[in-house]
Amino acid sequence: MSACDGMSWSAEAAAVTAVLGPNGAGKTTAVECAIGLQRPDGGEVAVLGVDPWRAGPQHRARVGVMLQSGGLPTGTTPMRLLRHLAGLYADPADISTVASRLAVDRFARTTVRRLSGGQHQRLALAAALVGRPEVVFLDEPTAGLDPHGRLDVYDLVNELRSDGTTVVVTTHSFEEAERLADHLVIVSDGRTVAEGRPAEVVGTGTLESVYFGLTRRAAG
Repeated sequence: MSACDGMSWSAEAAAVTAVLGPNGAGKTTAVECAIGLQRPDGGEVAVLGVDPWRAGPQHRARVGVMLQSGGLPTGTTPMRLLRHLAGLYADPADISTVASRLAVDRFARTTVRRLSGGQHQRLALAAALVGRPEVVFLDEPTAGLDPHGRLDVYDLVNELRSDGTTVVVTTHSFEEAERLADHLVIVSDGRTVAEGRPAEVVGTGTLESVYFGLTRRAAG
């Protein structure tokens, strides 16, 4: 079976869509298809009305991404990296503001290879936001962060939504999904098993109970 087999969902504009599922459910593969890093074997993917695999530079500049693997160059420092990225956009965000908002300025002179896991997450998130994206994909953005770091990310995601940015967050955290989601997608074994407003998906139960019921049924 492919990583995504029968997975179908959409993200609402200027809202937060949380894609919730266990490890190996296909969340990262779906994001990589959505940003053009992977080409799906079948089906259709569209971001801002465009097939990301065929998208040009102008479209890619409208989409921000933070992947679990990071993909950041390790020999440079955080501020040099952010300044370099800013130079690739016509109207980038203010680097000092982004760095301060995510506390990147506290380790600005440390090379990327020497960053802790939490610091690396903060830098990867900053890099995803430098271009003022209209849509941003955040693949498990709070992994490795301490409680203060997670709250910082939650606040930032809420700010992005308030500013009209479409945010897609993948997670396996019930807390994260409950705190952030305007639109909830539950995936398991490469398939979408539920989608809708959180209250619609959960009904009279709890997110945890509904989630385990759906994912166990899908796995079986």
